[in-house]
Amino acid sequence: MAFKDSTPRFDLVDINLIAPDPNHIRQNINEETLKGLTNAVAKLGLIHPIVVRPAGNDRYIVIAGERRRRAALLAGETRVPVIIRDCSDDEALEIRVFENIGLGVRSALEAREMSNAVQRIAERFTSPEEAAQYFGRAPTWLAQATAAANLSEKVTALLDSGKISSTSAAVQLEKLARKNEAKADSLIEQIEQLPEGEKVSRKVVDDVLAEATGRPRKSEESAPPPATPQHAASPAADTPSPAEPSPPWEETAQPDEMPPRAAPSAVRAKVNPGKVKLVAELLGLSEEDEESLLARLIDEYLALRNA
Repeated sequence: MAFKDSTPRFDLVDINLIAPDPNHIRQNINEETLKGLTNAVAKLGLIHPIVVRPAGNDRYIVIAGERRRRAALLAGETRVPVIIRDCSDDEALEIRVFENIGLGVRSALEAREMSNAVQRIAERFTSPEEAAQYFGRAPTWLAQATAAANLSEKVTALLDSGKISSTSAAVQLEKLARKNEAKADSLIEQIEQLPEGEKVSRKVVDDVLAEATGRPRKSEESAPPPATPQHAASPAADTPSPAEPSPPWEETAQPDEMPPRAAPSAVRAKVNPGKVKLVAELLGLSEEDEESLLARLIDEYLALRNA
């Protein structure tokens, strides 16, 4: 029977009766990327059932959810929720592809909604360290994750009015206000005077923040001339540097499959050295160890998206 026409059956099944599909498109699972998901399963159990198909003798094979099965094993789960469906080998492959390329299967929370939610959970604990431990993350992650929930009224108003291109730009503007209030007030005043429909990109805020903190900036050969809010106020995509860790509240939860890692040398060439140094300090790594730094960033990123 075709998958579409089969009747779904829900059950709680002994995890030892569920086997991975030897023909699964994912042949290798990075153990580091499973830590966040394992932590979540240990705290809450599986949120989404594993989709399986019968294999005879009350045993099952995974159709979708191999990472969830592995995380449940690591978390010590003995029985897991499953959705049992009939399907062929060809259909199983199609299901995995369609599930993991998205196609509207899952929609991410708006950045501030996620940040507010993380903060509400964090407030249950007596310290940031304890809250971060609950999420299986470092306190620095928690600070980033809740940054968008603590914007000032001025910055919030600019974000709500559409004069700032993204939540990440608003968070950077808030950081600028803490570093140099005068520069932040000046930039905010310029933003407020922008014509209707124009907005400031994160790059503009990053440039002012770099100037205020004295961090190195890109050379004139590799970077365009400094932009004013008016010059940068366009609908262009607000894309951070490739190796800069995106704030956790901007990450989009995705299903099981993730794209392969980018080549370290290709990415490093485009990164502001000041940002590399800052990220290395946050992660406790040497900025000179390019591959380890990038590998750690990607592992953290994938762990957040797969959690």
